[in-house]
Formats: sequence, structure tokens, C-alpha cells
Amino acid sequence: MNLPAKEGGTPVRSTPIYYGHQYIDEQDIEAVVSVLRSDYLTCGPKIGELEKKLCDLTGAKYAVAVSNGTAALHIACLAAGVKEGDEVITTPITFAASANCALYCGAKPVFADIRPDTYNIDPEEVKRLTNDRTKAVVAVDYTGQSVQLDELKTHCKEKGLVLIEDGAHVIGTKYKGRMNGSVADMTTFSFHPVKTVTGGEGGAVLTDSEEYYEKLLLYRSHGITRNEALMEHTPEGPWYYEQIALGYNYRMTDMQAALIISQLDKLPEFSARRKEIVKRYNEAFSAIPQVFVQEEIPESDTTRHLYILRLRPEKLKIGRREFFDALAAENVICNVHYIPTYYFPYYEKLGYKKGLCPKAEKLYEEMLTLPLYYAMTDEDVESVIEAVGKIADYYKK
Repeated sequence: MNLPAKEGGTPVRSTPIYYGHQYIDEQDIEAVVSVLRSDYLTCGPKIGELEKKLCDLTGAKYAVAVSNGTAALHIACLAAGVKEGDEVITTPITFAASANCALYCGAKPVFADIRPDTYNIDPEEVKRLTNDRTKAVVAVDYTGQSVQLDELKTHCKEKGLVLIEDGAHVIGTKYKGRMNGSVADMTTFSFHPVKTVTGGEGGAVLTDSEEYYEKLLLYRSHGITRNEALMEHTPEGPWYYEQIALGYNYRMTDMQAALIISQLDKLPEFSARRKEIVKRYNEAFSAIPQVFVQEEIPESDTTRHLYILRLRPEKLKIGRREFFDALAAENVICNVHYIPTYYFPYYEKLGYKKGLCPKAEKLYEEMLTLPLYYAMTDEDVESVIEAVGKIADYYKK
């Protein structure tokens, strides 16, 4: 095997391969163009069409499309009644929005440690941290693998908590044969470009609760309603509406909705290809003693959004940063998902300190996010495998 490129050898590939990339085809482009030629650019028929499609896909009774995944989390917390003085339990191995949504409502995020094998939030830690101030649990389906929904649902029901599934990574995954999106009290989706399905931006909240649904609609659009059953005064005419809550402008455009609808038509293909890549990665990396492969619970039929490779420091002469740079020299451009949320200066100023979640912190020190997306060729996949093996072998202890 050649020297690693970082040591003067030849890179495994001549052009970069990045950790994620959207896939847009002519069908997607035409879907957006057709909206641009229509009478509605926002608040039009594509929003309802997307919401129905999400319900049909997941089995949820209601869906509310919003401008992004963060907005989805925010209005889910508002609908759950999260307020000042409450606590919301979540994981630190996530994008900051999973905790920020509690802060938006005046509540305190409480960070529960992860399982060291699946990297998802540990239900036992959630139980340990639950107290009289706990209002909700925001459980993140990290990398696209479903959290242990049964255990979390049982606990939340016993304690009177609202279970919000942060499903930003999970679209296409099934839990016990049931599509994620209709199991938790509310499930949020994200349609950011690196996700399995994209709208450029965009998000959604899914629920079976009519009560939550009505609140979500209000919070999405300024707290304004045209529903006479919710009004406090008699309508003066067909133009009449009322603001009955303090909401936000979290509306999605019809262009975004059209793109997401078109992308959802390709979800079976997207899911199948991601599973193929993950299977090949797992086979290859399981044979490299210098790295760990993320484990999965048997209940989760996972469409993976991210592929996490974990290094074994005791078997390597170099650390994560050196491994990261060595892969970049081979033109395999990785990332790291995620920095523990409470490491950020904003959270430090709120009083959070390192050491809260030792398993999550250890994972962060040892992990890399490898390229994974629908349009990866078999050659791309083999290049990633070759680069990891080349570096692991050269720098082994």
C-alpha cells in the first residue's frame, strides 16, 4: 500500500468527495418551475399537498409544514406547553436547535448521556434526569437510526411528559415496521440540503393529536386564525381574522413544498442506495481493528443520514484531527457531527460545564463523519474505504 498522501504518497483519488450532497434531477426542477408559473408562491395548494403526502408516508394524522427544522422544534415545544421554569431533556450529540428550542420557550435544556454503542440518547439517563420540572423530552434520531421509542414513550406517559421526536435525520426509517413520524407525540423533520430529502430548507411537525395540530397551525403563522370556532368575536366579513396567540412567521413557500414533494417520490430509491453504501462501509470497516462501526437496535430499519466512523485511540498513533487531515489529503473530505451542545460559549455562559455526559464527550473526541449520499458511485465508496484502510494501517500502533 502507498504512503498516505499526507506523508508524501499518492492520494487515493484526484478529486474531492465531500461528506454530503443533495441530489436534484429534472423532475425536481420542473416541479419548482411549475410553481413559479402558477398563481401561488406561498400559502398556496402545494403546502396542503405536501402535508397530506407526509401523513400518507408516515401514518400520522396531521402534518404542519414550516420554514425549517428549527422552526419545527420551536413550535412543537410551544404546542407542548413548554414555558419558563420547565426543563426539557435532550442529547448533546445533535445540532444546537434540539436544545435551543427549549431556550426559546424560556425553559432549561437538560442533557442526557448517550448509549456508547448506538450513540442515541439513553432512556435510562432520561429516567434518571426526570424530575417535577421536566415538561418534555426531545429525542434525536441521531444519524437516522430511530431512538428507543417504546421505552421513551412508556416513560413519558408514566410521568406526564410530552415526547418530541427530533426526526431531522430519520425520514425513511422504520421503527418496528412503522415509519417514523407517527409514534411520538410530535415528530419534527428537516429538509436541509444534506438530509435524505431536501427542499433547500424546510421542516415539518407531525402528530396524531388534533389539539397539538391546532396549536401548531397558530404558532406557524403569527398566532392568526380564520377558524370561526377559535375566534372571540363575530366575524365582520370574509376578510376577517384574529390573532389569538403570539406566533411566528414560520411558513414554507410553495416552491420549497413542490421540491420536497418531488423528492419524496424518490425516497425509496434514496433509502435503498444509502442502505447499500452503509452495508458496504460496515463490512469493510468491521475488518479494520483501528475503528469502530456504529451499532443499531434491531427495532430500527434505518435510512442513514450520516455515517459515523469512530476511531480507537488505543490502536492508533494519531488522534482524530490527524486522521481527519490525512483523509483530506486523500481527497476524502469529512466532517464531525456533532460538537456537544453544551461546549459552546453561549451554553458555558449559562453555567453548563464539560463532564455532564462522559460517553457523549468521548464519542466526540473519536468520531468522524464519512461521505454518504445518494449520488455516490461505487468507485466513490471504494475510495473512502481505501483511504480509511490506508491511513489506519500506516498509523497503527
